[in-house]
Amino acid sequence: MLVFMCGLILSGTTAFPLQLELDFLSRILGVGDATSPDGHVGLAYWILTVKGGLDHTYAVYPWMAYGTDWLAFAHIIIAIFFIGPLIDPLSGRYTIYSGIFACVAVIPLAMICGALRSIPFYWRLVDCSFGVIGVVPLLYCLRLIGRIESQKSDRD
Repeated sequence: MLVFMCGLILSGTTAFPLQLELDFLSRILGVGDATSPDGHVGLAYWILTVKGGLDHTYAVYPWMAYGTDWLAFAHIIIAIFFIGPLIDPLSGRYTIYSGIFACVAVIPLAMICGALRSIPFYWRLVDCSFGVIGVVPLLYCLRLIGRIESQKSDRD
């Protein structure tokens, strides 16, 4: 449960410093000095496209970053809901089911909305990976809850 909660908090807090992260990524890719995505391909093209969009948007409309601030906040708040199953796993089964549903729902959201927003397919797969990876610890927690219930019924 802690792994899942930390993943939510980590993925959420990365939504705060988007410009800084894109500057860092563009430097890692060796295109940090580029002023345009033109002449680049693949990941470098995508990172420079997003970086340019954010740089322009934040320069003209800095309040747009407020939307990703709320996205980050939502991730942190969602993580808090998993404190219940962490403390009392038997009473938290439905919270875990909700988390599993959310992880599965990431896939159609990323594929449909990503296509509508012209997000490259490989980046949509990156987004889908959050749900695919996130569901693993939740399924493991359900399995552990089943074991706890089995042991409890054996004692009764």
